Amino acid sequence: MKRKLVSSVLMTTLMVTSLAACSSNDESASSATSAPQQTTTTQKNETVDPMGKYAQPVTVTEVLGFRPPEDPKTPKGITPDQNAYLKDLKEMLNIDLKYLWSVPTEQYEQKFSLALASADLPDILDLDALQFEKLKSQGMLADLTDAYNKYASPALKTYMQVDGGFAMKTTTTDGKLLGIPGFEDPYLSTQLLWIRKDWLNNLNLQPPKTIDDLEKIADAFVKNDPGKTGKNDRYGIAMQKTLIGWGFDARGIFNGYGTAPKAWLKGKDGKLAAGEIQPETKNALAKLQSWYQKGIIDKEFALKDENKVVEDIVAGRVGISYGEWWYPNWPLNINKDKDPNAEWEAYPIPSLDGQPGKSMVGKVRMSHIIAVNKKAKNPEAALKMINFYLEMGKKQYLEKNKAENGYVYNWFVPRIYNPAQIETIYTEVNKALDAKQEAITLDDDNYKNVADVFKATKEFLAGDTTNATKGSNWGQYYSRAAKNGGWGITRQIRDNKQVFFNEFYGVPTETQVEKGAQLDKLLDETYTKIIMGASISEFDKYVESWKKLGGDDITKEVNEWYTKNAVK
Repeated sequence: MKRKLVSSVLMTTLMVTSLAACSSNDESASSATSAPQQTTTTQKNETVDPMGKYAQPVTVTEVLGFRPPEDPKTPKGITPDQNAYLKDLKEMLNIDLKYLWSVPTEQYEQKFSLALASADLPDILDLDALQFEKLKSQGMLADLTDAYNKYASPALKTYMQVDGGFAMKTTTTDGKLLGIPGFEDPYLSTQLLWIRKDWLNNLNLQPPKTIDDLEKIADAFVKNDPGKTGKNDRYGIAMQKTLIGWGFDARGIFNGYGTAPKAWLKGKDGKLAAGEIQPETKNALAKLQSWYQKGIIDKEFALKDENKVVEDIVAGRVGISYGEWWYPNWPLNINKDKDPNAEWEAYPIPSLDGQPGKSMVGKVRMSHIIAVNKKAKNPEAALKMINFYLEMGKKQYLEKNKAENGYVYNWFVPRIYNPAQIETIYTEVNKALDAKQEAITLDDDNYKNVADVFKATKEFLAGDTTNATKGSNWGQYYSRAAKNGGWGITRQIRDNKQVFFNEFYGVPTETQVEKGAQLDKLLDETYTKIIMGASISEFDKYVESWKKLGGDDITKEVNEWYTKNAVK
């Protein structure tokens, strides 16, 4: 599942998904049935209904970058403006949502940049951290403090305090709430190593503990026909052209060396240093270069985006990939349906010395920020729409809200959900399994997500493919509920403290906003050149250029923030 990519020096802190393969499958249920009445009392003792219907129609505008619906049962040819959620939004809250424009996700960044430049912005804004900071500095964002206090539902207010209000502080300036943070459990970005276990078994190999072990396995996968197809068309480890991204990238390899490009690491002197210029990063690049020369990394990786890498995984051309907990839900499930022999297992990342490898996680995982144009006539509508999305997750809306009825959750904005949703799913599903329950008894806005995974789990374990393919059911179960699956292994890594942290979680600094894109481009170009055979000494030249082009100024700004604002 994806998220809209955040182009920023803070990539790993503000990781995205965009939003196509999301970090969580937050498909919410919906219906035109009237919602149960909820009330919240403001500081002025004014009681309002967070789900109250406007007496007169209210029109709000948005723009959208979208990918195809994830559920194959979605009606063919449906477009975002036909999303069934919008009909229910109108009937329940009397809100008409209109798109100024909508484009495929790949075109969104360029289109939105043009809109920013011309100040031709919609009422409701779904922003990454850099966009938020830019609009904030230009005074273009509405103060949502009063709207939040009055209209945020009890569920939304609860979720905004899951981290003690940590994330909300990053979207508050001078006491004014300028955005609703879409944050998640930071451990969702934990890097795992996904390997075709059936290939290991075919070649009598054991899972890797060291990076050298991994190299031997990958080399064997290339040379020894682990799938017994008679074809010589494999490479060892999946990697796309965006080296530090959201998936099928090189983050886990760098983590195995104890570093993390585009993250800020605490040094022995107590100060923060950029992971992209550390000696350990140079060593990791040297290893990647050797893997490229040996054919362990695809010779054409620099031309492949995530979609091309996914095609290779599905086709059985590669059996190893670093990545997060959600891979079984996409694309490993597709590979499993295509090849019934495919068995994918998740492992902690290997290290240099055989000690448990440590994955880098952020102190805050901010996927996006919901903000409102200062010119908007009804800023509170954004809060009511978030309430609506949460409300639709309840059991009473489940039967109507299905993909085949035209409900496409990942096209609905503004979308905020339980930051600890994945842990809620894991806990509730396993509790129901252990108690041998036939149904989920939970009834709050998490119901649909828990019930969907429970249903898929029961069907997978029973071998029932009446409602979904074996791969689809396995994907839901193995990503979210299996104790040895994506989130299950991630929980073990978390509990064993096999992590290190990106210590910077503030909004982008002044120089990051100004120079971040240029430095990102420099990193991508230099790292790619080195992997493809340029002298490793190019790394030292890169460090010098990085410092001169704004890196030193950013380091100073980040450490000033760390001294004044970081929770130590």
